[in-house]
Amino acid sequence: MENKKYSLRYLPLFKKDLLETVNYIAHDLQNPLAAEKLVYDVEAAIMERLNAPLSFQPYRSAKQRELPYYRISVNNYSVYYVVIDDVMEVRRLIHNRRERTVLL
Repeated sequence: MENKKYSLRYLPLFKKDLLETVNYIAHDLQNPLAAEKLVYDVEAAIMERLNAPLSFQPYRSAKQRELPYYRISVNNYSVYYVVIDDVMEVRRLIHNRRERTVLL
């Protein structure tokens, strides 16, 4: 089996999600260590998945999509991405208790 190399791209919406989440945890909840750990855990999970992003089952969605979404679970959050040719495009970071059908 061929080992295909994938590049990584982050959508601005994902960066916004991450920044808002980190700010909320660090400032509103006053737990900067937990915020830092979340960033580390999200980055590690994404980098691990980059080795074989299509090796996982697509996220089931009622919405018709041009490209299937994939999900990475990280603590109480989910990272959503798509694969476009040889690019893993990270699109959203959503807390598991939020309404994903509206946000995706």
